[in-house]
Amino acid sequence: MSYAGKNLRYLRKQRGWTQEEFANKLNVKRSLIGAYEEERAEPKLEVLETLSSIFKLSLDELLLSDLTAPKGGSYLDQRRKLKMANDSNTIQFVPLKAAAGYLNGYADPDFLDELNTFTLPMLAPGQYRAFEIVGDSMLPTPSGSVIVGEKVNDFEDVKNSNTYVVLSKSDGVVYKRIMKNTKSKNKLTLISDNPIYEPYNVNSDEVLEVWKAVYILQKANLVQRWDVGQLAGMVNNLSEQVSSLKKKLN
Repeated sequence: MSYAGKNLRYLRKQRGWTQEEFANKLNVKRSLIGAYEEERAEPKLEVLETLSSIFKLSLDELLLSDLTAPKGGSYLDQRRKLKMANDSNTIQFVPLKAAAGYLNGYADPDFLDELNTFTLPMLAPGQYRAFEIVGDSMLPTPSGSVIVGEKVNDFEDVKNSNTYVVLSKSDGVVYKRIMKNTKSKNKLTLISDNPIYEPYNVNSDEVLEVWKAVYILQKANLVQRWDVGQLAGMVNNLSEQVSSLKKKLN
C-alpha cells in the first residue's frame, strides 16, 4: 500500500501551504496536487524526488510509511513544533473574491487551509486574520485596503468607537466602528467613518466573528489626499452623528 497521497497532503499542511503554493514548489499543476491528495493519481518519480529533497525524507518513507502516525521525537514532530512556534504571527488573508465563501467556511479548516498567508514582524503573538474591504463607507480608508484584525473571543472585550471586522449571518464581512447598545446587550451598533452612511444595528446572536483592527495595509496610489476643510467637515459630521446616536440610545 502506498501512502504517497496521504503523506503529500500531510506534509503540505505541516508547512501551511495552499495547494497552489505547493504545486508551484513541485512544478506541477494545482489539479495534480488535488488528484494526489485524493489518491486519484500516484505522484511521478520526479515529484517524489522533489518532495524528498524539500522534506529531507527518503522515498521509502514517502511511499511506505504513514507519516501522520505519532512518532515520538521524529523529524515530523520537530517540524510540527517548529511550525506551531512560527505560526503565532501567521495571518490568513481573505481577499474580496473569497469573502462570500468565508461566511460558510470561516470555521472550516479545509477552507481556511486554502487561504494564502503572510506575516508581519511587528505583531505580538495572537490569532490574526486579514480582510480586503470594498466600498467607500469607511473613507478615508480607501476601497481595496486590507484590514489586519486580531480575534476577539468575548464581546465584553469590544471597545466603543474602535474599528472591527465583523462577520455576521446577515451582512457577511464588514469593516465598521462598534458602539455597544446601552438599552440592549443583544444589539451592536455599527458605524461608518464616512458620515453619509447611517449607523445600523445588528443582533449579537447574528454575529459569528469579531476581529479588532490592528493594522491597515493599502497601496500607495490609493491613499487619498484630504485638505483641512474636508477633514474638519468629516469630524464635525461624525461628532454630530455620534452625539445623536448616544441620545437615542440613552
